[in-house]
Amino acid sequence: MYETGRLCVKIAGRDARQKCVIIEVLDDNFVMIDGQTRRRKCNIKHLEPLDKVLKLKKGASHSDVVSALKSEGIEVTERKTKTKKERIVKKRKAAGEIAEKTTEEPAKKEEPKAVKPAKETKKKAELKEKKKK
Repeated sequence: MYETGRLCVKIAGRDARQKCVIIEVLDDNFVMIDGQTRRRKCNIKHLEPLDKVLKLKKGASHSDVVSALKSEGIEVTERKTKTKKERIVKKRKAAGEIAEKTTEEPAKKEEPKAVKPAKETKKKAELKEKKKK
């Protein structure tokens, strides 16, 4: 039932309701999948096999899987992965190490409002007088 090239629908997890193709059968319970889902090891309990079997070699590349799915009329959206440099810059911006460049004038710093002294209660006033003596 679960062989290389079998078209399936993922029924559990983050990629649920996405179509995928079995690339490799790892053992009785696990297969390697790719397609609209992420390329990863998957439990066969999380897959619903469909009646189509695509002609793919064991361990086919992602581009081979995409072309096979497009020939069946299934669209696969390509996700752009970030480079290591982009991730580092993003982290540094979040930490405040890098200031973002803007063409606008910098915002004026507001002066802190003067804090009014708290009203003294009778007990506090009496304690102050005792300390002075």
